[in-house]
Amino acid sequence: MNKFFGSIRVWIFNIVLLLALVFTYLKYIKLALTPSVDVQSIPSMQERGSIVDRNGKHLAVQTNFYHFIVTPRDIKDVDSFAQAVAPVLDMNPYEIVQLVNANSSKSFLYIKKRLDTREQDELQKIIDQNNFNFAGFERIPGRVYPENALAAQLIGYMGSDGVGLAGIEYIMQDTLSPQISSDSTADRHGQNVFLTIDANLQHKLEQIAAEKMRETQAESMMLIAADSKSGEILSYISLPSVDLNEYGRATSAQTMDRPAVYAYEPGSVFKIFSAAILLDTGSVTPVDSFLCDGVYEKIFDHDKIRITCLDHHGWLNVRGALQYSCNEYFAQATEKIVTSVFLERIRALGFGEKTGIELPGETRGSVKNENDRFWSARSKPTIAIGQELSVSALQMVQAATAIANKGVPVQLTVISRITTYDGKDLFVHKPVYKDAVFSERTTQTILSDMETVAQTGTGSRANIRDISIGVKTGTAQMADLVNGGYSDTDYLSNCLAIFPTDNPKVILYIVIEKAKGETYAGRIVAPVINEAANVIIDHLGMQRGNALSAEHNGVISIASSSPVVLGDTMPDLTGVPKRDLMLLLRRKDLSVQIKGDGYVKSQSPAAGTPITENMQIELYLE
Repeated sequence: MNKFFGSIRVWIFNIVLLLALVFTYLKYIKLALTPSVDVQSIPSMQERGSIVDRNGKHLAVQTNFYHFIVTPRDIKDVDSFAQAVAPVLDMNPYEIVQLVNANSSKSFLYIKKRLDTREQDELQKIIDQNNFNFAGFERIPGRVYPENALAAQLIGYMGSDGVGLAGIEYIMQDTLSPQISSDSTADRHGQNVFLTIDANLQHKLEQIAAEKMRETQAESMMLIAADSKSGEILSYISLPSVDLNEYGRATSAQTMDRPAVYAYEPGSVFKIFSAAILLDTGSVTPVDSFLCDGVYEKIFDHDKIRITCLDHHGWLNVRGALQYSCNEYFAQATEKIVTSVFLERIRALGFGEKTGIELPGETRGSVKNENDRFWSARSKPTIAIGQELSVSALQMVQAATAIANKGVPVQLTVISRITTYDGKDLFVHKPVYKDAVFSERTTQTILSDMETVAQTGTGSRANIRDISIGVKTGTAQMADLVNGGYSDTDYLSNCLAIFPTDNPKVILYIVIEKAKGETYAGRIVAPVINEAANVIIDHLGMQRGNALSAEHNGVISIASSSPVVLGDTMPDLTGVPKRDLMLLLRRKDLSVQIKGDGYVKSQSPAAGTPITENMQIELYLE
């Protein structure tokens, strides 16, 4: 032993120990002298504001999705990993193996994106059981649309990066999800957007529209109902539509917001605006008559004009011209008005300009001027009957507010309120009135004439009988984009209604495009106006001429209920009232989010899912 600890070995040991101490001391000095680096705080998750209907029913709500990620280079047994997770991911194990092997040298790889809470919970169990310490999740903000396709083009869609891509989700991006600085650590809440539509009314009218579209085998359909006094849109329908929860699989036709972006020739519906302009400018009077012999023919500067009419109507004043939709009356009447004045009044109604509604991609449509290279002698009379100009459905409704509101147009809107996440009002819509374009006397005449159209004219199938309604129908040949001119087979059928005519409250406008078989608007659109108007009248509680009354004893029985208690598995909470869910918020071992008021409409995770510690439970109420 004494020989082992000889002087040489002791010296060597001491030298090595001294060198180690010196090295450690120098490292310490270096670290001490190195400037400190601020640790970047991780930005907090931001909760995007909800989109709800005018009554607070949730149409778009915040949720969480998860990206499943791995570190490929740390995976020792790719096959066993793939076999374990494939069933939950609904993927082929071989597909996972190929993906990992192709990225084996990387430190980061997405296996699958946008997993829901249930899938994330199941995968987490597998990770824990198998000690897959190379796997994890990236939580991302997501969106759930509880009403699926309801008002889809109006609501729009949020992409996987948390940015709105269409509709209100796009146009109100900064309101729903305000930008926050990168060094912020506080939770931020977006603002809630209340739409003007009523989800229940929207659902009823969508059913009517979808059934009519199936019946006519039409290519598309639009329906807009608006409050004529406030400009608030009560229902906004564009078909075909798309389930917003499956937006990525939709076709361009399904995602197209037709009322805002689609421009078309309206045909004879436009005659109500032409008639109002002619009357208001004094170009014609209500009693002035013109003879209709079936065709209007004129020669202006060697340019021959020929416009045919559907019938030989004989002598007609403006009421008769609207009642029978007489082309020749309007062609002759436009000779009495200066062209520049006529076009100026059309633009004053909002045609040729965006309405300014809170929707992206809105079309201006088009209104010619006299210097336009396509202007001809027939342009003015043709515009008067709804051709040689293009409009949007929103422009038609906007212009109709002038007729319904004593000559004063009202700005259209789809935003009712904007609130903070805890319900404080930041914005409440108030009607925005524009400059008057007609006198009250003119609008009263037009409304009376439109009522005649509903009673005995081309719109008689829209007549409600127990409440006054004014309508105007129109059937327009569509442009032949292949051969030029107008198509012999493709028609756009539309009808505009205002009711009640004695005190207008609602404007209803319906467009059916490229119906098969019958295309005459008086036969296919007017009946839909009748059905939809009846639904609106009952929904709004408008007084009918033959309204029924009922008696009630005043006693309402409410069934008793008890608070929800969770066991080992998630129960089906559909229909459970909010008051019975309050105890769940006291659970410290669970993250429970209750969104909305009323009764449970949907839930995540689904019923039957095993309840685990720290599980996130989301309940959507209406």
